[in-house]
Amino acid sequence: MSRAENSKIVTPQRLSEAPRILIILMGALGDVVRGLSIVDRLKEFHPKAHITWLVEPACAGIVKLHTGVDTVVVFNRKEWRSGIFSLYRDLKQQHFEVTLDLQRHSKSGLFSFLSRAPRRIGFHRKDSKEGNWLCNTEYVPEQGDTLPKIEHYHLFLDALGIPKGEITVKPLAAITLDTLPDEIRSQVHQPYIGLVLGSSWQSKDWPEEGYRNLIRILLRETSHSIVLLGDKGRAEMGTRLVAESQDSRVVNCAGKTDLRGLIGLLRSAVVVVGPDSGPGHICGAVGTPHVTLFGPTPVGRNAPRGSEELTMVSSVGCSPCKKRVCPGLGGICMRLLTADAVYGRILQALERR
Repeated sequence: MSRAENSKIVTPQRLSEAPRILIILMGALGDVVRGLSIVDRLKEFHPKAHITWLVEPACAGIVKLHTGVDTVVVFNRKEWRSGIFSLYRDLKQQHFEVTLDLQRHSKSGLFSFLSRAPRRIGFHRKDSKEGNWLCNTEYVPEQGDTLPKIEHYHLFLDALGIPKGEITVKPLAAITLDTLPDEIRSQVHQPYIGLVLGSSWQSKDWPEEGYRNLIRILLRETSHSIVLLGDKGRAEMGTRLVAESQDSRVVNCAGKTDLRGLIGLLRSAVVVVGPDSGPGHICGAVGTPHVTLFGPTPVGRNAPRGSEELTMVSSVGCSPCKKRVCPGLGGICMRLLTADAVYGRILQALERR
């Protein structure tokens, strides 16, 4: 390591009594949920801190639910030309003491630089992308892909001299089924198992046949209700699965809830099953066991907190490829995960709970 590189590795340095802090983490949902866990520790150690969070529209709602975030700045990348100028003007007026760049891309690096904070902490150059490290004044030590991402985020707090503590997202854990519209709440009967029907990556999606087979097993072997979860793009799939089950215990909530409703459903489930995606990390934040189906992404890096032993990993040699679209193998890594094996993990979760 060169002397220049070594000089940028962060050394613990405490903040002032009432620091102004900028956190940059714009997406995806699972990353933002995990990143929110540093807010509880920040506020516990610096109750007078003013925390500003820079996020993109798709994930702004989850950040706004955390009462410890004082200001939410939303950057609309569709209007990036005017947006960057407006953002620069807004950030310049904040006089941040420190910026925590949790995104590690060129865009977040640029925004970190525009914050004009004297301390701008980012990922090590070998853990970052697109020259992000050039825009920050310090970086946390290199970790690679073996450290869970949520723990990687908390290394930024070590750099601020904040003692290690419980990793939680307390405001999310307070959301219940009461947030659901009456029409949906009347259909959901506890205890129930949640099934998340997809993710933002095509390569991470479990085949519809897998869910169909799992629903058959759950209806045959358990007395639990089954709640299908997902965005509007999964609504038709949920409708098909309900119709094919011919059982009133299967309820389709995909595309029918807002963010608070989704969190309430995830929190109140006895166990949730789904691919490596945002809902899994919401489960980690609210304490619900999550059986995570892994294929193209590394399990050690992305397992939901508290459910590490419930993960299922494909044995195919090309996994994890880290590609959003399967490179010509027909999603074999996810197809190899059978409904019978998933049911075994569900039983493990139910016994633990």
